[in-house]
Amino acid sequence: MPIDPYILLLLGTVGIAALLPARGTAADVASGASTAAIAFLFFLYGARLSTREALDGLRHWRLHVTVLACTFVVFPLLGLAARGLVPVVLTHSLWTGLLFLTLVPSTIQSSIAFTSIARGNVPAAICAGSFSSLAGIVITPLLAASLLGSGAGGFRADSILKIVLQLLVPFLAGQLLRRWIGGFVARHRKGLGYVDRGSILLVVYTAFSEGMVHGVWHQVSPVRLAGLLGVEAVLLAVMLALTWYGSKALGFSREDRIAIQFAGSKKSLASGLPMASVLFGAQASLAVLPLMLFHQMQLMVCAVIARRRSRDPREEVTAPASASASRTAAGTGSRSR
Repeated sequence: MPIDPYILLLLGTVGIAALLPARGTAADVASGASTAAIAFLFFLYGARLSTREALDGLRHWRLHVTVLACTFVVFPLLGLAARGLVPVVLTHSLWTGLLFLTLVPSTIQSSIAFTSIARGNVPAAICAGSFSSLAGIVITPLLAASLLGSGAGGFRADSILKIVLQLLVPFLAGQLLRRWIGGFVARHRKGLGYVDRGSILLVVYTAFSEGMVHGVWHQVSPVRLAGLLGVEAVLLAVMLALTWYGSKALGFSREDRIAIQFAGSKKSLASGLPMASVLFGAQASLAVLPLMLFHQMQLMVCAVIARRRSRDPREEVTAPASASASRTAAGTGSRSR
C-alpha cells in the first residue's frame, strides 16, 4: 500500500505554510494567485470533458443515479450522524471538516484507474466521475449552505455566488472553447496535469498560511487526529460495503458494481480544496484536513481492493453475457451445435 507521492508534496506544502506563512502583502498576492489558479483549474476541467461522452453516458442512467445518490445523499447522512461523536471523539471544527468531506464530489482519475485494474466498466466510471464533479460545483455549496450554514467558519450565503464565478463559469467557458482548444489540451495532458497539481498546492499553501496566522492549529491535538482517522476508516469501510453489496441488490453486473464501488465511495481532493478555500476562509485549513487524510486512505485501501478484484475468475465476467446469448438463441429458435 504505497503512499501517494503527491500526498507527500501536500504535507510538505503544509510544513512550509507552518514555518513561512504568507502575511500582509504576500498573503494578498498568494490569495489572488490562488483564486486565478482555481479558475484556470476548472477551465481545464471544462476543456477536457467530452460533451459526446457525457451524452453517451446518459444511457446508463441507473448507474449514474446510484453513484450520485451515494456521493450526495448517503455520504452526507453519515456525516450528519457523526455529529454524535462531538465532543467525545471529535471537536466541532473537525466534525465540520468531516461533514464538508462528505459533501464534495467523487474523483475522476483514480476511479477510472482502479476500475480499469479491477476489470470493471471503465466508460461508466469515466462518465460517473465527470457527472459527479460537474454536479458538485452546484450541489456541494448548496448542501454546505443548508447543513453548515453560518457556523462553517465564515461561510455565508454569498459564497455560493463566489463558487459559481470561480468554478462554474470557468468550467462552462472551457466547455464552450473545447471545440478549438480540446486538441491542444489532449496533446499536452501530462504537462497540464502539473498545472492542475501545482494549482492545488498553491491553494493548500494559501489556506494553511491563513490558518497559521489566525492560530487555528492550536485547536487540534494528536489524540483528536487519531480519533479523526478512526472515524474516517469506519466511514470508508461503510461506503465500500454499501456500494458493493447495495449495487448487487439492485441487480447491477459485476463490471458495473466495480465502477459504482470506486466512484461512489471516494471523494475528490482536487474539487474539495478549491471549494473549501472559498467557503471557509480562515478556517479552510481545518476544513480540508479530514479531506486530505481521507484522500490518502481511500487510495491505499482501493488499490488493495482493485488488485484483489483483478484476480477474480474470468468466468464471473463472461457468465452473464453467455446466459444472455443463450436466452437470445432460445427465443429466436436457434440451436447450439
